[in-house]
Amino acid sequence: MTPSRTRPSLSAPISGLFAALLLAGCAIGEPVRKPALDLPVNWHETAATDAPAADIDPAWWQSFASPRLDALIREAVAASPDLRSQAERVVQAELALRSVGASLFPTLELGGSSASRRVDGDGSESTALNLSAGYELDLWGRIAATVDSAEASLAATRFDHDAARLSLAAGVATSWFQILALEERLTIARRNLEIAERVLRVAEARYRHGAASALDVSRQRTEVLAQRAAIEPLEVQERQTRSALAILLGRAPQTLAAADERLVELAVPAVSPGLPSQLLLRRPDIAASEAGLAAAAADVAAARAALLPSLNLSATGGVASGALLSLADPTESLSLSAALLQRIFDGGRLRSQVAIERSRQRALLEDHRRIVLAALKEVEDALGNTSRDANREAAQHAIIAEAERSLRLAELRYREGADDLLAVLDAQRTLFSAEEQLALLRLARLTDAVDLYKALGGGWTPAEAGVPPSS
Repeated sequence: MTPSRTRPSLSAPISGLFAALLLAGCAIGEPVRKPALDLPVNWHETAATDAPAADIDPAWWQSFASPRLDALIREAVAASPDLRSQAERVVQAELALRSVGASLFPTLELGGSSASRRVDGDGSESTALNLSAGYELDLWGRIAATVDSAEASLAATRFDHDAARLSLAAGVATSWFQILALEERLTIARRNLEIAERVLRVAEARYRHGAASALDVSRQRTEVLAQRAAIEPLEVQERQTRSALAILLGRAPQTLAAADERLVELAVPAVSPGLPSQLLLRRPDIAASEAGLAAAAADVAAARAALLPSLNLSATGGVASGALLSLADPTESLSLSAALLQRIFDGGRLRSQVAIERSRQRALLEDHRRIVLAALKEVEDALGNTSRDANREAAQHAIIAEAERSLRLAELRYREGADDLLAVLDAQRTLFSAEEQLALLRLARLTDAVDLYKALGGGWTPAEAGVPPSS
């Protein structure tokens, strides 16, 4: 006997499907909330804000005229473990978006079975092949809001990657300047040790001729020992700073070669800060915070939509046969269904989730406000430090010139017996301190410029956000 074929009417399910599609336009929206910020008109720490702001080169470190620094930062961007780890977070966010976006499409499942049964001598055989499809209509925009949240989270992760890259470049530049400053201080310390040893030889010669006391020789010998003792800590600090820089580059701490530049050879760039209102568009961390606000708004919309009914459509078609592992002379079947589900009682779980998302949104609003205010302070501090340290460095050059002159006169008068050794020691200490202070001020000026570049976003723009796509 030939099995009967069931061919259901499709008019009623299709009519219901069209009605559901008409309802699908009633999506719940949630505006992106941003805190009200009273931004200053100008920076307080500089009078140059009336001039038009010059665009910052994304390769801002090249303005220091240090080829070695340029090579180091490029190496760090390519090989830093921290930056590579942050890039993988971007890849994870991209994959999460794909996973969430898949909910917008129907699901298809293919299944097959074949069975043989024997009961009390009677047997039956069957084979079936089924194809089923399921689709949830996004009536209230819950799935779309979830996708929006994933997209905003991806954007925030990309902005975080850009902020990490900016911090890495600033860290490499600062470490490199510290190494050069330490080498400069070591050179100054060794030169002052030579001066102290020269004065000691003069003191010993005068002592042998009865023109100086044993106390003079002992004091100068103490000064020589002190100068020698001051060198080793600087050497240790220089090696440790070099090791820290190697870690930023993704190298073993022992592999970084000695510096081939001098601190005084570097240029201190002039950086135009622009206006405070422009800062919101120039910093990747602020952009990441704004993307977080967009994700929070989408999460609230998704939580609200979850309170409303859901509509799921399904279709199943298949063929079946009374033979084992064969679909000869099959029976065909097709079914369409629509299921409307409204949760009546869940102990307040869904409404609590809405309240949680709104609380999280309010917390992110305050975090965003804090990030913007902190950014404004960073720029103000960097501008103030830049102006102050430039004035101090100019004054320090004059101080060193006078200190060198004083030491020459003191040594001359000591040789001639016009002054005692204390005058030479005082002049020597003054020169040593002035030269070291100049090196520290030069380091401070270079670091101030790095801090200002970083505070201003380092030439970052939203169009340049992101990392190379994952494979």
